[in-house]
Amino acid sequence: MIAPSKLSDPAVRAFVTAVNAHDQAAFAQLLTADASMSDDGSDRDLAEWTDKEIWSCNGHMDVVSESDGGHRLVVDYRNDTWGEMRTAWRFTVTGDGRISRFETGQA
Repeated sequence: MIAPSKLSDPAVRAFVTAVNAHDQAAFAQLLTADASMSDDGSDRDLAEWTDKEIWSCNGHMDVVSESDGGHRLVVDYRNDTWGEMRTAWRFTVTGDGRISRFETGQA
């Protein structure tokens, strides 16, 4: 596993840290105003998805590997709803260091 503090991209590092700390305020500050996301190839409402898949069910990310300058992760993701699964994450980070899009799905 890769400790979140060792992840290459600062925005992605902060994203994983916020998820694992269940810090919704820090998470929201990382995203652009028009941020979007997809799960298993389908665009989702970001607020609804994060509430359902992260905040209300204790989501947690254990990073297995990173690539593409830290913008792609393989993660053992777990929450109280689905248990643990291996997932792939891809992040689009803006020039000012905020996340404008993330995509996740089973790896």
